[in-house]
Amino acid sequence: MASGRGSNLAVILDAIASGVCPVDVRMVISDKADAGALTIARQAGINEVLHINPKDYADRAAYDSACGDAIERAGSHWIVLAGYMRILSTAFVQRFADRIINIHPALLPSFAGADGVGDALAYGVKVSGCTVHLVNEVVDGGAILAQSVVPVLDDDDRESLHARIQQEEHRLYPATLKRIVEEGFRLDGRRVIWHKP
Repeated sequence: MASGRGSNLAVILDAIASGVCPVDVRMVISDKADAGALTIARQAGINEVLHINPKDYADRAAYDSACGDAIERAGSHWIVLAGYMRILSTAFVQRFADRIINIHPALLPSFAGADGVGDALAYGVKVSGCTVHLVNEVVDGGAILAQSVVPVLDDDDRESLHARIQQEEHRLYPATLKRIVEEGFRLDGRRVIWHKP
């Protein structure tokens, strides 16, 4: 599921095409008709590439239910959010509990929310980074699957720091998806315990 340019989607699809990431992408859904992610998915030959318009539904729950029905029809097990800018309804999160994966441009639990990069920079941290996590009912609050650290430089502004964090996202996201498929994990409270390969 994606809303924007699709840079994380493109990296994942490239990793799949090169044999590095053993994931089968069944469908790509976007809430935006003009999302670059839809073009990337079509060019990659993904079978189902859907724009599902939120304006066609009475509320967020009805929209999420339609997306969930499409996901189930496609036979998808995991839902990977790649720049998806809508907050998922509680019913959707519960329907796919521990099967929704997201990436956030900060080291959670710090700097959750829409501007993790800017918030970290404004706070004055010396390191930031990115977090791949499961999605729960709390925004950016799910169990942490993987993290990667990016130093904050003295001359960083939001754009320069975000560019370096995105480089790390593009490495970490496909690597984490690969690990999920090849190793699997279990949850011990909030802790993700990876199965031994």
